[in-house]
Amino acid sequence: MLYGYGGFNVSLLPRFSPARIVWLENGGIFVNGKEVSFHSPKDAIQAGIGMIHQHFMLVPSQTVTENILLGMDEPRFNLKLAAYDLKIAELGERFGMKVDPKAKIWQLSVGEQQRVEILKMLYRGANVLIMDEPTAVLAPQETDVLFETLRAMVADGKSIIFISHKLQEVMAISDRVTVLRKGKVTAAGVPVQGATRQDLARLMVGRDVVFALEKNPQQAGDVILQVENVSAENDKGLPAVRGMSFHIRAGEIYGLAGVAGNGQRELSQMISGLRKCSSGRILLNGVEVSNHPAQYAIERGLAYVPEDRTQVGSAPNLSVTDNVIMKNYRHKPISQGWMLDIPQAQHFASELKTAYNILAPTIDTPVRLLSGGNLQRVILAREISGKPALLVAVQPTRGLDVGAIEGVHRLLLAQREAGAAILLISEELEELLSLSDRVAVIYEGRLMGEMQEPDVETIGLMMTGTPLEQMTTQEHSHG
Repeated sequence: MLYGYGGFNVSLLPRFSPARIVWLENGGIFVNGKEVSFHSPKDAIQAGIGMIHQHFMLVPSQTVTENILLGMDEPRFNLKLAAYDLKIAELGERFGMKVDPKAKIWQLSVGEQQRVEILKMLYRGANVLIMDEPTAVLAPQETDVLFETLRAMVADGKSIIFISHKLQEVMAISDRVTVLRKGKVTAAGVPVQGATRQDLARLMVGRDVVFALEKNPQQAGDVILQVENVSAENDKGLPAVRGMSFHIRAGEIYGLAGVAGNGQRELSQMISGLRKCSSGRILLNGVEVSNHPAQYAIERGLAYVPEDRTQVGSAPNLSVTDNVIMKNYRHKPISQGWMLDIPQAQHFASELKTAYNILAPTIDTPVRLLSGGNLQRVILAREISGKPALLVAVQPTRGLDVGAIEGVHRLLLAQREAGAAILLISEELEELLSLSDRVAVIYEGRLMGEMQEPDVETIGLMMTGTPLEQMTTQEHSHG
């Protein structure tokens, strides 16, 4: 139980960010019993409310102190940074958030950058801290440190709104929970003590949810994907993937864990033909597909579920029908020579809508009008309907509620049983541990190792840069 002035308020708000500017149609916001009206973030800060964004709002080239002072009325002309360095160091000590005030932001780990964001709000006198998906970019050990910090803040009299879709973390850190479903409150201020994760999930989606689906044991088949010493650059021309090698067999889910921004996106794009390899090669069913157009890999059995389902995975203004035929509109029966067979396309879309339980008014509905879960079902229906040899799924459940997540997991396991090789790239460790046959970890573009029976602590250490070989060597030396 966490104690503190005003309690520890936890809101469970899928697909909602308090950073968005919205106008209240009715009701009101009260701070210390007084109704307030905010017209800008500055108004909220002056009322003692601070926001920690999921994507940090820091200037990489400036120091910790400079970032914290940015936008403040004082100091105005003479900075005297040494004096402010001392103040910020003392503030960090008080709340157990040690960070070097003179360090540049780019020199800090993701966990340390998050501490800077928190200190920035505390320095401004925030008594209520809103945190939007604060653990999304943290390794397990960094999450533990964050929770210690939050408990210290609550003990000091702060109130915190912890927005997350990770029910396990909500249960671990909160005192009370508010749940929203489709914009309506289904539970307000429910004490966590005595509640279960199943209770919260039911409140979120209106039905019982299965968290750990049964994964039938099966023998992996032939090697489908072979990645050999590949390297690639990111969009800035800097090294993103550095000499990675691994393979995936038929009927196997290969999970790739890692903190966001460590080369996962670039790796998936290389495999799918959206990014060039600077070295190495990629083989799909024994045929080299690296540095070929995306269509070359698609024709050889590739299915790709990208991280960005709106801008990359779909055409938002086009209909459900148009989106599900994107990979086979050139072939019969959808195509008759150089013309589309519209009735066949509509029949195909109707079948997929039913088979994948896509909740859309009609097959002519633009996919931009669908919920995140239903849009993901459209993409999965398109990719899986072609019976792929290899399915690359990047963050397939990001931003989805627990009910939609269960549905995606069922589809992935069904493809595994059908004999597909699956590369599952996810930042959700629970997802990787429950679905994967093997789990590997990527850090700064390099493979830290892979395990068939992974544990959270070992994966967490690998996610922060400790190779598995090094940990194994240390265990033997201690033994």
